[in-house]
Amino acid sequence: MMKKVVLTACKEIEVRFSEVDSMGIVWHGSYAKYFEDAREAFGKKYNLGYLRMFGEGFYAPLVKLDFNYKKPLVYGNKMTVEVEYIPTEAAKICFDYKVYSGEGDQRCLMATGSSMQVFLDKDYQLVWSNPEFYEAWKKEWGVGSE
Repeated sequence: MMKKVVLTACKEIEVRFSEVDSMGIVWHGSYAKYFEDAREAFGKKYNLGYLRMFGEGFYAPLVKLDFNYKKPLVYGNKMTVEVEYIPTEAAKICFDYKVYSGEGDQRCLMATGSSMQVFLDKDYQLVWSNPEFYEAWKKEWGVGSE
């Protein structure tokens, strides 16, 4: 039996004043940026960044973005956003996210989420099958269909 390959990356972030609302907690819209930062860290680590996709002739817009809030983050909190690639045979890129605050025994799950991106060609037309570069990328990292 083959071992399941899990591709992950982490991004450390400190909550800035501009990211909190009038209650002093992180505004819900800021999580979209935190997840984007984690996706960019993933792209750098595994060579699946937006510039590569664009260079291959594709865009990868978000079509689904979900958040589940567990505990509030406040100004000055330091967090770690963990992103995990979720393999699928469909022509899309899926990720799960976990946002933690604190370290060691003080580490606490603050939020979870997921995202889905699809491929568009340079004429903004939906691509129904995986682009060749993406199939090659999945094979390279051992997350493609066998």
